[in-house]
Amino acid sequence: MKKQFSLETLKQVIHNYFNAIANKLEYNEFIQKNIVLICGIIKGLPELSHTIMGENFYNLMVAIPRHSGVEDVLPVTISERMLDMGSLSIGQGISLTGQFRSYNHVNEAGKMKLILTVFAKDAVILEQDESIRYENMILLDGYICKAPGYRSTPSGREISDIMLGVNRNYNKADYIPIILWGRNARYSADLQAGERIVVVGRLQSRSYEKTLESGETLKRTAYEVSISCVAATGENNSKLEQQDCSSWVA
Repeated sequence: MKKQFSLETLKQVIHNYFNAIANKLEYNEFIQKNIVLICGIIKGLPELSHTIMGENFYNLMVAIPRHSGVEDVLPVTISERMLDMGSLSIGQGISLTGQFRSYNHVNEAGKMKLILTVFAKDAVILEQDESIRYENMILLDGYICKAPGYRSTPSGREISDIMLGVNRNYNKADYIPIILWGRNARYSADLQAGERIVVVGRLQSRSYEKTLESGETLKRTAYEVSISCVAATGENNSKLEQQDCSSWVA
């Protein structure tokens, strides 16, 4: 099937935009502030998520292997108008572009849970004889919701966690957890809530165990953005309405 978009072109757009921000050069102000590029393997068949104005949206799991061999298995939300859902099968290659979005959900305990998904805006299924060139790339341009959580691991590796608010149309925003390592973590340690940063990285899935008050242990999966490049713009939105990120649970 002929692609309606070019991952290579979009990758270049991301690199050019980040370099312009990092080097204080002129840039296209109208570029999307949240761009995801993925090329991977369908890991789970589509399941109906919701319907809006007669249009059905499905959840689909897509796996992208890292260089280490570990797979990131990512949730994708996709419209039935984009692909024939009935024709999809596990193991097919899929290439898509979209945004990494968040949705609020109140769990049984009354706590806010952050639901994260890749919202596909364009997608294509690769032909069986078409070689797969795995891709996993994201650009985010947003504002820090609260001061970064900078620390060192027991092995001495530096790490920093940030909740990033990224605006989108219709006065909405996505709140996305990002993680920085090494010098990027050190660079972000002194950043403050409200500061605007631009980051480039990859989406990752991470399995962990959560122990409930009852003592029961549940296996969970967290989704976050692992950052390879970060640049602070020098802008600070002092009027940014902060959400209480501490109320969100995984």
